[in-house]
Amino acid sequence: MPPLNFWSIYQHGFARVAACTGHTAVADPQANAEAVLRHARRCGGEGVAVAVFPEMVLCGYSIEDLLLQDALLDQVEEALQEVVAGSAELLPVLVVGAPLRHRNRIYNCAVIVHRGRVLGVVPKSYPPNYREFYERRQIADGADERGGPIRVGGEAVPFGVDLLFAAQDVPGLVLHAEICEDMWVPVPPSAEAALAGATLLVNLSGSPITVGRAEDRKLLCRSASSRCLAAYVYAAAGLGESTTDLSWDGQTMIYENGVLLAETERFPLGDEYAVADVDLDLLRQERQRTGTFDDNRRTHRARTDDFRTVTFELDPPLTDLGLRRRLERFPFVPADPDRLALDCYEAYNIQVEGLQQRLAAIGGPKVVIGVSGGLDSTHALIVAARAMDRAGRPRSDILAFTLPGFATSDHTKDNAHKLMRSLGVTAAELDITPTARLMLTEMGHPFASGEPVYDVTFENVQAGLRTDYLFRLANQRGGIVLGTGDLSELALGWSTYGVGDQMSHYNVNSGVPKTLIQHLIRWVISSGQFDEETGKTLAAILDTEISPELVPGEEMQSTESRIGPYALHDFTLFHVLRYGFRPSKIAFLAWHAWHDPNAGAWPPGFPEAKQVAYDLAEIRRWLEVFCRRFFAFAQFKRSAMPNGPKVSAGGSLSPRGDWRAPSDGNARAWLRDLARFDIPEAGRHETA
Repeated sequence: MPPLNFWSIYQHGFARVAACTGHTAVADPQANAEAVLRHARRCGGEGVAVAVFPEMVLCGYSIEDLLLQDALLDQVEEALQEVVAGSAELLPVLVVGAPLRHRNRIYNCAVIVHRGRVLGVVPKSYPPNYREFYERRQIADGADERGGPIRVGGEAVPFGVDLLFAAQDVPGLVLHAEICEDMWVPVPPSAEAALAGATLLVNLSGSPITVGRAEDRKLLCRSASSRCLAAYVYAAAGLGESTTDLSWDGQTMIYENGVLLAETERFPLGDEYAVADVDLDLLRQERQRTGTFDDNRRTHRARTDDFRTVTFELDPPLTDLGLRRRLERFPFVPADPDRLALDCYEAYNIQVEGLQQRLAAIGGPKVVIGVSGGLDSTHALIVAARAMDRAGRPRSDILAFTLPGFATSDHTKDNAHKLMRSLGVTAAELDITPTARLMLTEMGHPFASGEPVYDVTFENVQAGLRTDYLFRLANQRGGIVLGTGDLSELALGWSTYGVGDQMSHYNVNSGVPKTLIQHLIRWVISSGQFDEETGKTLAAILDTEISPELVPGEEMQSTESRIGPYALHDFTLFHVLRYGFRPSKIAFLAWHAWHDPNAGAWPPGFPEAKQVAYDLAEIRRWLEVFCRRFFAFAQFKRSAMPNGPKVSAGGSLSPRGDWRAPSDGNARAWLRDLARFDIPEAGRHETA
């Protein structure tokens, strides 16, 4: 297979879409056609695949009985032909609103136009006739129009609410149109269309604005995109519509699977458009994973199987168009302060409730935990402390041990003691070095003879002894061992198997990625979950380098220097676990998220000194490490992991929950995918 252009959104499963609004010239189709083409040329220059316009944009929605005038309808048809002719050399599919005569009635239509031809026409299913609306006076109900044609410009084209428009050269781009009120009914036409295969649902709206209606529209668009596992593009009429009795705000928005990708300011004075790159891979993956989506299709197959598909060739540009969507650097950690605070509140309480329930279910044993002074054990300890508080038990029922080894620093050990003391748990120190020396001596390890050999055996003797001691202490003192290893370590296999930190009786951190744990601790401090002294110690722990502290030396052993930045690994983990994305696509997303530290928002409280950038060479390097460890190495550890609660919608790695995989797998398919693209070895390509 020849190399592909790594920088093209259209080769990574995206399609650029636009929701357009502007100044409507009431009852002046020629002027409106010129406006549509002006928008279309602008969108085409930006690589837009689909541009959506408001309801009856060619004449204005608010013209009432003028819709029954032949002179106007003749000019609408002429204006439509101008749009069709003008689209011949343009990229976007244009979804244009127009009233069209058919048989003995007038239909409020969405006309789908591409490269000089009309692909099809979709009538409004449910013209409203209540409160301020009197559409049925002029407009026919189109809900039962299925399977037939309509004549446009002297040619017969498909007509009906049963039409899908599929791009043959952009996999997954399948368009369906509905019009304004169609979105407000209990079972919208778009719901059936999504079950039939539509991924891009568009709404041409003439909705007038009243107080609170904009939020109602957003609610409906968001819920439609979420329930239908689709993108929803909404374009409403704005300035220029008649204000005889109503007013108009020109609202536009684009949602994808419940997430707002783009919107424009309302009440614009001129042309406005919301533009976003819709992730068709994401939508396809969501539908594949959510089996009830297709179950629902089969329930409604009597109607969904009858949809007609009109195909077309988009011929999108395969050059670098940038990426028009907001990306979280930390997919598990939203940058929005309110959203992050809510996520931390929920995550912390999920962990606390999980441990509280487990302790109650097994007779209320004590909790035995190893406290290193690092992030993971710190967070597990404050979860345990709150669980005891909620259960009405003394924190002294937490038996906390710090277990220093050959490389334990005074700094981390001191923080461990301060934290245990301020929380009021039963604290003890157990030095593992004498036992470790004995084991290494009996094994004949070179370290026992004074040689500075710090291999995996040297490290795992210490890690294993810590867990061994904790299990035996739990036996002795009527407790269970509380695990501290996090989701990121499970993904990478960064744990000592069996009698090591891979094992425990219950692990509250198994569903929490490393990048979230630091924010959970910050939230615990800021929300005053514990006293001021505890908060100061927690803050000091946050500033400590992530390290296993197993190898002696002047410089602290850095985990991230060995296995890579957790920021990149968690980025990859989210997109692999949640969406099953290809490594090449993840590299593309990671570059856009991480190449510029000044672009986009960082999570609140994130240290400025750690606001770094990663170039493409580094992203690719650590992505390859992730693929090798995640797919070819670490699964045997996950297949035997202890119980623990799922925390993030991004997923868990429990073999009883989100992730079931063979322990003897390999990474060849993922590594081959990276080789499909001619990815530069360093940074950005010169023409970017």
